[in-house]
Amino acid sequence: MKRKLTFAVAAAMALLSTNSFAQDKIDLQGHRGARGLMPENTIPAMKKALDLGVTLEMDVQFSKDKKVIVSHDNWLNAAFVLDPNGQPLPAKNQRDNKLYNHKYSEIKKYDVGSKLYPAFPDQKKMHAYIPLLSELIDSVELYAKQKNYPAPHYNIETKISAKGDNINHPGPEEFVKRLMKVINSKKIADRVIIQSFDTRTLEIINKKHKNVKTAYLVSKGNLADNLKNLSFKPDIYSPNYKLVTKQLVEECHKQNIKVLPWTVNTKQEIDDLKKMGVDGIISDYPNLF
Repeated sequence: MKRKLTFAVAAAMALLSTNSFAQDKIDLQGHRGARGLMPENTIPAMKKALDLGVTLEMDVQFSKDKKVIVSHDNWLNAAFVLDPNGQPLPAKNQRDNKLYNHKYSEIKKYDVGSKLYPAFPDQKKMHAYIPLLSELIDSVELYAKQKNYPAPHYNIETKISAKGDNINHPGPEEFVKRLMKVINSKKIADRVIIQSFDTRTLEIINKKHKNVKTAYLVSKGNLADNLKNLSFKPDIYSPNYKLVTKQLVEECHKQNIKVLPWTVNTKQEIDDLKKMGVDGIISDYPNLF
């Protein structure tokens, strides 16, 4: 009997050793909080994500007065934003109505949660506004304590591009400096991932803030070619979920890189990706997890 048990243990250890990148728990993340259920990138969306027990995924932009704000778009999106009087915004030339041209006191007056958003019919409607990153962190940290939840984890995307420097947002050095000032002032750096399609901000994070994890977002191409865009290996490779294969996951794990695909919105696709061995999943519907 003892010999059989010893053999079983040895076999189990051998099986584990074949996976050089075993992980205890998959990192499930609510895209823009829980965009399918609540107004995106708002405090209520992040609280909903906490209720569902997932990481808070979000995007950051800047106001004219250089405040770090939580928004995916760098303009006031007519698809779901109402003006300070509760009226619809004109869709024509909407991208010219840039957040970076407005002080935060003006931005906060717009309602991003009351208008029906056809793309997400299950989204709960309520008055909501674009929050400061600092306010959002304070709110969800307090909420987690009140609910006796684990400390929140954050995946923050730097919404930045070279052609938008000093037009839609500050340049990369100032962008990262102001973002990290907020993160460090809230003492959450050890619970934060900084993700981006923009390699410049990832390079700055890797060089100046090595205690912060990085995730390289990609929408096309293969792993080898994409990694050549960085001077270092990111902690996480974050591709469009349609690019994920078992081979890709295995290759990333060989390089000690985690795989975190986006944005996965059906139960079947979530289950399929889990079977491929991904380390996390980003979804508009974290309730599907």
